[in-house]
Amino acid sequence: MSRIDNIVLDNVKYHLRQAYKKSQAPIWYATLKYLSKSSSMRPSVNIGKISKLTKEGDLVLVPGKVLGGGVITHKITVGAYSFSEKAFWKIQKAGGNALGLVEFIKNFPEGKRGILIGG
Repeated sequence: MSRIDNIVLDNVKYHLRQAYKKSQAPIWYATLKYLSKSSSMRPSVNIGKISKLTKEGDLVLVPGKVLGGGVITHKITVGAYSFSEKAFWKIQKAGGNALGLVEFIKNFPEGKRGILIGG
């Protein structure tokens, strides 16, 4: 029986490894560990929880899926493996940015200001 590879997940893991090698930021290694688990073990976080734990201008990293439950009233940048359509819309409506993990790594390669939520 052969294993079916997830090319998107493998690409994200590659970029996380490269970012960790360059910056030694623990957030990249922790995210890599979460993404190495099975998909059922990855966290799902509601937008309302992210809103409660952050303030204006924060950088948030979710090593799983961001769901649309709750309200967000301040501008933040969220990087996640995936977003629900409603979560993506709510983040954009609040003036923030919703980025995929590879894009988040490219924009913030040092990883020092990021807050890991859901891990």
